Amino acid sequence: MNEKPDVSVIVPVYNGEQTLPELVERLQVVLSDCCRQFELVLVNDGSPDGSWTTICRLAKEYAWVRGINLARNYGQHNALLCGIRAARFDLLVTMDDDLQNPPEEIPKLLQKLEEGYDVVYGVPQKEQHGFLRDLSSQFTKLALRSAMGTEIARNVSAFRAFRKRICVAFLHFQGSFVSLDVLLTWGTTRFAALRVQHDPRPRGVSGYSVGKLIRHASNMITGFSVLPLQVASVVGFAFTLLGFVILLYVLGRYFLHGSPVPGFPFLASTIAIFSGAQLFALGVIGEYLARIHFRTMERPSYAVHDTTWVEEYPAQHQQELGTRNSVNHPAGFSS
Repeated sequence: MNEKPDVSVIVPVYNGEQTLPELVERLQVVLSDCCRQFELVLVNDGSPDGSWTTICRLAKEYAWVRGINLARNYGQHNALLCGIRAARFDLLVTMDDDLQNPPEEIPKLLQKLEEGYDVVYGVPQKEQHGFLRDLSSQFTKLALRSAMGTEIARNVSAFRAFRKRICVAFLHFQGSFVSLDVLLTWGTTRFAALRVQHDPRPRGVSGYSVGKLIRHASNMITGFSVLPLQVASVVGFAFTLLGFVILLYVLGRYFLHGSPVPGFPFLASTIAIFSGAQLFALGVIGEYLARIHFRTMERPSYAVHDTTWVEEYPAQHQQELGTRNSVNHPAGFSS
């Protein structure tokens, strides 16, 4: 890098009371060396432990640390969206709070951005998870590939570096379900990925269970993709063709032999298959109707309960974000 950049690091926090002090210490060493200006935005996502108390203490101890306390647990991506909108610098880095994403790898991501990319993912050289967690993670990435419409979905991770200017594409996004990786595709097609170190979790357990990952994948594919509707259409068309084939078979038997096709089990199973296909299609349509229903409720992506700083909105941010958004955002995008 010819000139040191200005960087905002955004970390969603959930039960990170024990790991945050070490994370901040390591970030200070790394960012002081590779950045001109930097900040750390810690977004407490309704942690039941003492994470918010720890964040407040760190914000007093380090002037470059800022904390946001959400009203309740909204989810990792919702917390990230909140932190992105509060960030002040041009380059953003997101990472987990559990020290599995080594801060020492951040310069590699920033260096890769300088090659002309807008988003760079730090892909773990080796995942430090169990078999079921890795399997469900792969399922999530397949769903993400459908929602993102790009091959980079195979390499997405929570460790990202990207330019804040592309976030204008989802400046006014509102919705209870957020997928940051999908939103990033709204603003750019210049993605890259590189291998980075992935450390084992020093303490605690992951908040993402197999069930939560599968539910996240389901929400993502129905919230940001029409693939299920397309699948339902194909299934319906296929069974319609099958119905015509069975009808021709029945008519042929009747005209050739003068008697209908015997066998009630055959007819019963055929009816059950058709009914199942119809119910499947109705279920998919119902999922999309539910999404529309929740959108009409205008449920926010998050609500901020408290911050570690007092900051008035600049006039231009009030105009950009609007009255409704400014209630929920501690700070807007910098212009």
